[in-house]
Amino acid sequence: METDNVLKRILEIEHGFVHILDAAKEILSSSSEERSFAKEQCFEFALELLKHEAYQARMLATAILGHLAGTNSEALLFLKDRVSLDMNWRVQEMLAKAFDTFCKEQGYEESLPVIREWLDSDNANVVRAVTEGLRIWTSRPFFKENPCLAIEWLSRHRGHESEYVRKSVGNALKDISKKHKESVAEELKKWDLSDPLVLFTYKHASKHPNKDIKKQ
Repeated sequence: METDNVLKRILEIEHGFVHILDAAKEILSSSSEERSFAKEQCFEFALELLKHEAYQARMLATAILGHLAGTNSEALLFLKDRVSLDMNWRVQEMLAKAFDTFCKEQGYEESLPVIREWLDSDNANVVRAVTEGLRIWTSRPFFKENPCLAIEWLSRHRGHESEYVRKSVGNALKDISKKHKESVAEELKKWDLSDPLVLFTYKHASKHPNKDIKKQ
């Protein structure tokens, strides 16, 4: 297929994610139909796109790598070590989507070791790719049956130094509380609200981001 035409098409659009996700699927589907563009070439194409000055191209690369990561360990490594360093926020949003794609295609339960590894990263963008990418956590297989594990893993980052991560954690817990109100409430009771970082996350998790909360 004409990958140049696909790239040209996405470069003409400044906003949104769906058209880029669709473009990635288009490229990958062609790899199974055309011998001239196998998955190995998709990987090489994605690596070249990561060097592109246009954020749309790097977003496309990220989406492609998300699909390849389940069978290509190098693709997963590039997402974690390379894409996470991109300074464009749109690329980081696509990283979160790519991580969820990896988990979905690999299987969420089978992906638990990788989920835990990324959550333990020192890179805030890697952590947020998980906390944001798996929203709504309890709508995902495995976590749907194990909501308390999702709550526990998210809550470990309630005092993260990155506001970017804390906001994602708070919003993710707020999502979960819609169906698991008591479980989230029990977790929030344990938090030390004298810590301003934790208090920030608490406000988002408890649906009161702009309300003054008395410190416990």
